[in-house]
Amino acid sequence: MGTPRLVATDLDGTALRSDGTVSPRTLAAFAGVEKAGAILVFVTGRPPRWMDAVAAAVNHRGLAICANGALVYDLHTQRIVESWLIEAPVLREVVHRLRANIPGLAFSVEYEGGFAHESEFRISGWDAKYATGSDGSTRLGLRVATSTLTSRPCAKLLALHESMDPDHLYTCVAGIVGDLVTPTHSSGRPLIEMSAYGVTKASALATLAAEHGIGPDEVVAFGDMPNDLPMLVWAGTSYAVANAHPDVLAVVDHVTASNNDDGVARILEQYFPPTRYA
Repeated sequence: MGTPRLVATDLDGTALRSDGTVSPRTLAAFAGVEKAGAILVFVTGRPPRWMDAVAAAVNHRGLAICANGALVYDLHTQRIVESWLIEAPVLREVVHRLRANIPGLAFSVEYEGGFAHESEFRISGWDAKYATGSDGSTRLGLRVATSTLTSRPCAKLLALHESMDPDHLYTCVAGIVGDLVTPTHSSGRPLIEMSAYGVTKASALATLAAEHGIGPDEVVAFGDMPNDLPMLVWAGTSYAVANAHPDVLAVVDHVTASNNDDGVARILEQYFPPTRYA
């Protein structure tokens, strides 16, 4: 592959360090991509409400594909510019099927403009960390009844189990509702993330690339978890960081250093050497 026209990278566990920060080396590599005229896209399971720190770190440049492909988020305006949602009737049927077949599940949803959860859903440390927006607003989700939770379309449905192995839980969920939504997982917790049927990181990225006349063979992608698999398979050249999930390591073209050792930056420096934009 020659110099890519589009660089797509996951954030948590891939381009970001384990503490959620962006290293100076990675920031410089991102700047090099843009200075060379290529498109840089962050493709993440994060909702937009978790993007403030990333947007600030990259000076509010570029686009982010959030919620595993359900939302396209403009980092400059900090606004959602495109969305693919799970409709309310589908949402209700999915929750009904899962609750009837897998005891011990609790649910939450990401809407276009917020987050809500059942009282039994344990809020993660990440939710607590990003509970306050850059404008001072509170973004920790409301506790609501299931009927309220499923009353309107959402970008992502999350199902958290008390103790199941994440890979086993994913297999069970896919078998029960895979005809209605697209399930995946990315956190290492027994937490399944569900998007509208057919919506993945790859589907949103392919749409964005096509709008710029870019084909898969002109894209390089980086990831670490199963929710990255569709994107990594679609991209012409794919990289996993060394700390990636075994399923990801098994399908990518190449493996780079871990997220804490600037694995993404090391590869970007090869495609976009500092001398090209110094």
